[in-house]
Amino acid sequence: MRIYLYEVRPDEREDIARECARLGVEAYCSGDVPTWENAGRTAGFEAVSVLGQGQIDRPLLERYAAQGVRYLSTRTVGYDHIDLEAAHSLGIAVCNACYPPDGVADFAVMLMLMCLRHYKQAMWRGMVNDFSLEGLQGRDMSSLTVGVMGTGRIGTQVLKNLSGFGCRLLAWNRHETAEAARYAQFVDLDTLYRQCDVISLHLPLTPATRHIIDRDSLARMKDGVVIVNCARGELTDIEALVEGIETLKIGALGMDTIEGETGIVHGDHRTDILANRNVFYLHQFRNVIMTQHMAFYTREAVASMVRCGIEGPVEMARTGAYRTRLV
Repeated sequence: MRIYLYEVRPDEREDIARECARLGVEAYCSGDVPTWENAGRTAGFEAVSVLGQGQIDRPLLERYAAQGVRYLSTRTVGYDHIDLEAAHSLGIAVCNACYPPDGVADFAVMLMLMCLRHYKQAMWRGMVNDFSLEGLQGRDMSSLTVGVMGTGRIGTQVLKNLSGFGCRLLAWNRHETAEAARYAQFVDLDTLYRQCDVISLHLPLTPATRHIIDRDSLARMKDGVVIVNCARGELTDIEALVEGIETLKIGALGMDTIEGETGIVHGDHRTDILANRNVFYLHQFRNVIMTQHMAFYTREAVASMVRCGIEGPVEMARTGAYRTRLV
């Protein structure tokens, strides 16, 4: 099989070479984001593999299909950047990636602790030899109620991690899961909003979950609530977040991903003019921690993402199935 890989980072190349050798795959690697303009490169390839910075919409999928592409893999767990209905109608089989939940779960707990202990402000002060304590008094995790929205593999691992801190744990998911129930009490959304001091998001992005955190949901939360998002940026309405920070309704934000990040994250923009007022306005607040969509970024996760990105199309072609097949 020949696979055209877009958005290849330098840290993926060793794993790509190993997987191609293992599976007998011929691969071409490009650092470019997939677009209509560069879709012609995929002629003669049976499969395409992408990350998440490009929108794989119907026109692009139609062009892939016309050139003989029959398999598409995304080396990400999220797949909201792919028009699955269009892929299905065009006969393109799609799969996503999976990786151990530990990296994202650990990162989410780290962001909670950084928010609760005012790490950003403390770090800034230390860099200019200001070692004062005023304004840096934090909270003990054990005194708080923490809510986890979404109890898939990552959300459940977050609950497991938090169970050692002695905090009260609440959870919400479309369906209760036995494993998560070992650590948390399942409640409805309104109860979670009203009672939690910290809320961590671990939901997929769907039409039902887009902007699940908005002005209405914030109004039902405690004053000073801490919100952590290591899932998908569009789960939160950025306008509502700005308003929440300005009015002190939100006590702190730990955002590894945020609405409007496409074209910004995973790039060096030190000399660029970036027209995204809300993202950079939020970024400057002392109680807002924003990282570069890197919660997933561990050695173990990258190896698994590459393996799924190459193995998925091969297995779908060979057997018609794959453990992470979407359509």
